Amino acid sequence: MKDQIINLKNEAVGEILEAKSLEELEKIRINFLGRSGKINSLIKGISQLPAEEKRAIGQLINDTKKTIEESLQQTQESLKIKESKTEWLDITAPGLRPAEGHLHLVSEAISEITAIFSQLGFHRARYPEVEWDWYAFEGLNMAENHPARDEWETFFIDKLQNKKYGRGILTPHTSSGQLREMEKYTPPIRMINIAKCYRRQSDVSHSPMFYQFEGLVIDKGISITHLKGTLDFFVRNYFGPERKIRIRPFHFQFTEPSFEVDISCGLCQGKGCNFCKEGWLELGGSGMVHPKVLKNGNIDPAIYSGFAFGWGVERTLMMKSGLKIEDIRLLYSNDLRFLRQF
Repeated sequence: MKDQIINLKNEAVGEILEAKSLEELEKIRINFLGRSGKINSLIKGISQLPAEEKRAIGQLINDTKKTIEESLQQTQESLKIKESKTEWLDITAPGLRPAEGHLHLVSEAISEITAIFSQLGFHRARYPEVEWDWYAFEGLNMAENHPARDEWETFFIDKLQNKKYGRGILTPHTSSGQLREMEKYTPPIRMINIAKCYRRQSDVSHSPMFYQFEGLVIDKGISITHLKGTLDFFVRNYFGPERKIRIRPFHFQFTEPSFEVDISCGLCQGKGCNFCKEGWLELGGSGMVHPKVLKNGNIDPAIYSGFAFGWGVERTLMMKSGLKIEDIRLLYSNDLRFLRQF
C-alpha cells in the first residue's frame, strides 16, 4: 500500500502542474481530495491493515494529502495571476457609483419643521421619553380619574414610582414638555419640542410609537391672533402658499379656549373629494394655555398668557401635497421599495 500512496501523490502533483485553468484545477481537487476522492478511498482501507502498519500508513497518507493541498494552492495562485493578465480592462470606463443612503422621511420632516419655527424665534427643546405622571397628566389639569386620560391609552412602567410626581410612564404626548419648559425658563418663552410619544394604538392612522412637535409661547399680551398667525406661517412654509388652515372650537383639558386645526386638502385644494369629503383634513390641536397649567409651571396667569399646539409629525408629513401616504405604518415598515421613492 505504501507504493500505491507514493504513486498517487506523483499522479496528483503531475496533473496539478499540467492544469491550464482554475476550472480544470477544481476537477483535479475533487478527484483526489473530494468526499469520494482517491485519498478518502485509501483512508477507508487502513482498517484492513495489520495493526503494526496502520500508524505508518496513516502518517504517509496525511503527508500525501498535505503535499497535494500545497501544490493545489501554489498552482491556483499562479493561474489567477495568469488569468488576470489576460483579462481586458478599460481604465477610461466610468466606475460604479456606490449606493448612497438618505435621511428617513420622518427625520427630514423634523429638520424642516425645526427650521421653519426657528425663523419665528422658537428654540428646539428635548424632554424625557420616560416621564412622570404629574408632568404628562396631573400638572396639565387632568386629575387621576379624569376621563380625558383614557384617550391616551398610556404605557405604565412597572416598579417606577415617585412620591411627588407619581408613576413612571412612556410619555403619551409632548405636552409634558410645557411644564418642564416653564420650570426651566422665565417668560418670554418660545419652544418647539419634538420627541417620540407612545400610546396603545395601532391602525392606518396610529402607531404605538410616533413623533409629535409641541409649540409653546408665553409672554405678556399673547392672544389667539398670535396663535393663528404662527400656524398660518408654518402651514404656508411647510405645505405651500396655496394651502390654508382653519381653527374650530374643541376641548382640551390643558388649554382654554381650545381649537382643532384643519388644513385644506392637498389632493383637491379644498374643493372636496373622496379622500377629504368636505375639503378639510384634521391636522392637530391648539389653544391658549390654561391658567391652572401656568400656575403649575410657576408662572403668574395674571401677568402672562400663552398658546400651545401639538401635532403628530407623521400625520403632518402625510398631509403634504403629492406624497399620498394613506397608512402611517408604511413609514416604519423598513420596506426599501417604499423608502427609496423619497
